[in-house]
Amino acid sequence: MSTETQTSYDPDQTTTMTMREAIRQALREELDRDEDVFLMGEDVGHFGGVLDVTDGLYDEFGDTRVRDTPISEAGFMGAGVGAAATGSRPVVEIMFSDFLGVSMEQVMNQMAKMRYMFGGKTEMPITVRTTEGGGMGAASQHSGTVHTWFAHFPGLLAVTPGTPAAAKGLLKTAIRSDDPVFFFENKMTYEQQGEVPTDEEFTIPLGEANVEREGEDVTVVATQRLVGESLSAADELDGDVSLEVIDLRSLYPLDTDTLVESLNKTGRMVVADESPLSYGVHSEVVARVMENAFFSIDAPIERVGVPDTHIPFSPALEGEVLPDAADVRRAVQRIT
Repeated sequence: MSTETQTSYDPDQTTTMTMREAIRQALREELDRDEDVFLMGEDVGHFGGVLDVTDGLYDEFGDTRVRDTPISEAGFMGAGVGAAATGSRPVVEIMFSDFLGVSMEQVMNQMAKMRYMFGGKTEMPITVRTTEGGGMGAASQHSGTVHTWFAHFPGLLAVTPGTPAAAKGLLKTAIRSDDPVFFFENKMTYEQQGEVPTDEEFTIPLGEANVEREGEDVTVVATQRLVGESLSAADELDGDVSLEVIDLRSLYPLDTDTLVESLNKTGRMVVADESPLSYGVHSEVVARVMENAFFSIDAPIERVGVPDTHIPFSPALEGEVLPDAADVRRAVQRIT
C-alpha cells in the first residue's frame, strides 16, 4: 500500500472538531478505506474507549474490525505484532501509556527488531495509540508521559500531535506506514478544538514540525498540551516579546531543519514538553540546534517540563509539577 502523504488541502473544506473527534474521524476513514485495518484494545468496542475516542466505531464496523481484548497488554500487543507481520494493519490501543511497560518485550524485541532481523523482508505496519499526561487526578500509574522511550528505540517512530488537524493527519499517515508508529495523545487535549480538513486524503508526513504562530524574538518548541499553553503565553506576552510557536508533532523522525530555521531568526529558544526534564525530548532538541545553529544562539536555551518525579495524586501537588503557560512565560522572560 502506498504511504504517500498529501498535506495540501482546500482551506474552505474544513470543519471545527475536537481532538477526540479528529482522531475518531481518522480511524473511521482508514477503517472504511482499507479492509486490512482493524482496531484492538481494552474497551475500544462496546464501551467506545475509556475516554470515548472510539465511540460508535464498533456499531459501524462490527466486532471483527473493532475488537475488545482481555486485560493483557503483553498478549494483545503480541497479537498485533503477529497480525502486522502477516499482512494486516492493526491499530492497538493501550489505555494509558504507563501500561506500555507490561508489553515491552513484544515492543522491544519483536515489533522494533523484526524488520531489521529479517533483512527488510518483513513489514511491520502497526500503529499503537495511547494516552498520556497528567491533569485528571489519576495518580502516578495513569498520568505518565513516556514518549521519550519510544522515540529513543531504533525501529520505532513516535508522534505527539498538538492540534486536532495534526492528530487527524498524523494518525492517517501512521496507519498507512509500513513501519511501527507510536501515536501519543495527551488526555487533557481531547476537548481542544481546531479547524480540521475534511478531505479524506489529507495526511501529514512524519518528521515535519509546524510553525503554529510566527514570531521574531523567541522560538518556543512544544508538544501536545504545551502547544496550546505556549500559544497562550504568546498572547500574554504580545507587545513585549514576539514568540514563534512550533508544534514539534514528530519526535522520531525529528524535524531539525524547521527548528534551526526558526532559531536562526530569533536567536533564543524554549523547549516545552510534558515529560521529565532529564534525558528526554528537551535534551534532544537542544543537542540538534547546538550542533546545527550554535552561532545563532544568543542566550541559554530554556527547558519547560516535569521535574524528575512521578505525577502526584494530590491536586495541589499535581498542579505544582505539571508545566503550563506561566512556566513558558517565565522561561521566556529569563532569556529576554
